[in-house]
Amino acid sequence: MSLEQHRPDRTPAPIEDPGLPEHTWRPTDVDEAKARRAERQVAGLFVFSMLCTVLFVVAYFTISIGDDWETFGGLGASTLALGLTFGGALLGIGVGIIQWARKLMADNEIVEMRHPAASSAEDREATLDALDQGLQESGIARRPLIRNTLIGAVGLLGIPAVVGLRDLGPLPGDKLFSTIWEEGMLLARDVVGTPIRPSDMEIGDLINGQPIALFETDEEGEPIYEGEDLLVNKAKASIVIVRMDPEDNNPAPGAENWAVDGILCFSKICTHVGCPINLYARKTHHLLCPCHQSTFDLSDGAKVVFGPAARPLPQLPLGVNEDGYLVARSDFREPVGPSFWERG
Repeated sequence: MSLEQHRPDRTPAPIEDPGLPEHTWRPTDVDEAKARRAERQVAGLFVFSMLCTVLFVVAYFTISIGDDWETFGGLGASTLALGLTFGGALLGIGVGIIQWARKLMADNEIVEMRHPAASSAEDREATLDALDQGLQESGIARRPLIRNTLIGAVGLLGIPAVVGLRDLGPLPGDKLFSTIWEEGMLLARDVVGTPIRPSDMEIGDLINGQPIALFETDEEGEPIYEGEDLLVNKAKASIVIVRMDPEDNNPAPGAENWAVDGILCFSKICTHVGCPINLYARKTHHLLCPCHQSTFDLSDGAKVVFGPAARPLPQLPLGVNEDGYLVARSDFREPVGPSFWERG
């Protein structure tokens, strides 16, 4: 067969016959029964992929990581089951596509002439025609069994990725909306954990603080919060306490009585991406985040006056207990830290 026979509806080649061997027809090209059998084989591989995907999900939820099953090579039952099923899903699609290409798609040799880097309109149109021709030669329109099973196999393949997101950790529940602050809890200096009296602060002072609960111990003298639990609660409940002239304070609506003699308390966690903040300008009452320069005016409800942060710092309502120490009157009225998808 000449090169022109291998290049239907294409421009003539510079060399009439470059020496290509005679084209050999495949059994599936000349025998429709064998083509149908190959089609069923390909579809079967895609169905096998779908089955493996379903088994992956079943194994994920039914086999615990700690299950002590006899497995090959000392691998855990969960690891082996997930690996085999997910690998089988990928293998079914891969082998199915290879068989489809080898037995059913057109196998004519195609020669593409070199062309300038900037394609002409004619070349672009020819490319689209070639793509359309390739689509037609693949037989996907004439073989709905292969098309539908391939779509099903590839579509189901996304399920393991979604299911695997569960391993990123437990769902947060309402933990994004609350901290360990509660009514009557003492404000304490960070690191040392000592409570704070209003008389301990002068106008212009800023103190980094924490809930006193993070420093408390149980009856046996062991810390109530330690390890990861301590770090998580400390990150969420960190505060800055400032004192200013009460006349400088312009409280946010609803927070008119949240200060004590000009002493205000705000979350230390930036509402942009959660960086800790403590760069305080005493004269302007501005609190600056060192990460991306978001600036909050503490004398105006901690509103954002500069930078990428989108909302004010949450404010903690303050009071004084019978011993004269600063305490929280409740938890923060809104979630601390960066915005997230469930925030209204």
